[in-house]
Amino acid sequence: MNKENLIQFVQQVLPMSRPKAEQLAAKFMPMKIERNGYVLKEGKVCHESHFIESGIVRSYTYDVEGNEVTTAFYAKNTFATDLLSFFKRSPAREYIQAITDCETWYISYDDMQASFHTIPEFREFGRLNIVNQYSILKERMLSMLQETAEQRYSHLINSSPEIFQDVPLKYIATYLGITDTSLSRIRKEFAKKNAGG
Repeated sequence: MNKENLIQFVQQVLPMSRPKAEQLAAKFMPMKIERNGYVLKEGKVCHESHFIESGIVRSYTYDVEGNEVTTAFYAKNTFATDLLSFFKRSPAREYIQAITDCETWYISYDDMQASFHTIPEFREFGRLNIVNQYSILKERMLSMLQETAEQRYSHLINSSPEIFQDVPLKYIATYLGITDTSLSRIRKEFAKKNAGG
């Protein structure tokens, strides 16, 4: 594993010199997570922030009726972290689990805090990264309220097509807030529409 993707991600979030980006990336350690392995379990405090080098991770929880609901997917070049648990040092209310074998670069809470205090660029990178992750959460919340299931499906397949190759459809259905049957119908209609157009 080399850190090229991480270095490029750092420079994309906050433009900086290559040596400075390498200094930031040096704070991250490699980890391999086997398929179905957990990055975080409900009730535990999130101690690590993971940059996904390869593979797909999801977060999920259970609704009031005990049904499993996927709340997010994290694919290559994204961060998988329970931000609330990580920064507030509070017990997580979700699980974060690898759907495929994954390789990540992770940084511990203590190392991140130390870097915030000693490297100004790391502090600014962290701030911008948190803003980006908040934006994704906010957009997802609003899409669940303002968009149809078809629109949510279309957005997901256009923004993250790799998810449809490796993720069981039942996870995608709960993420979109629909049943497996509805997802099958939407997929057929979407394929038909795109084949025709």
